[in-house]
Amino acid sequence: MATKLIIRAGGTMRSGPEREMVDDYMQRASLLARQTGFISIEEQAVDMRSCKSRKDETERLFDGIPNTALCIALDERGKTLTSRQIAKTLAEARDDGQGELYLVIGAADGFDPSSIPSGVRRWALGPQTWPHKLVRVMIAEQTYRALSILAGTPYHRD
Repeated sequence: MATKLIIRAGGTMRSGPEREMVDDYMQRASLLARQTGFISIEEQAVDMRSCKSRKDETERLFDGIPNTALCIALDERGKTLTSRQIAKTLAEARDDGQGELYLVIGAADGFDPSSIPSGVRRWALGPQTWPHKLVRVMIAEQTYRALSILAGTPYHRD
């Protein structure tokens, strides 16, 4: 079974430099996806307009993700990984026959910790606080970087 990579985040990004960067990295990643054994990579925007609390936002972001999917929340309380460790995680999911791998980006105020479903892994981009739009760019870039590591391209340098 081929693995589908899904980057899921609240709301849609309007046009601008961040949107252009996400689009660029997603396009690059898509070109490497099949070459590295992944069926596809896609973005999913979740409508957050009716959410009234951080708990509502967190529940909405995880709603509809199959229990069988590998799910990773980008959370400040998560584990920090190197780019090679991210590539290894993607490769393990692919090699284990994981059908879907979700990278879930929290809303602007982050996740309600008590509302993250059990079994969800947590990754952090570091101890800093990042603007939501930049997190999307960084995750798109790290996904592309991980796929480029798996493909053996010279993009990543240790």
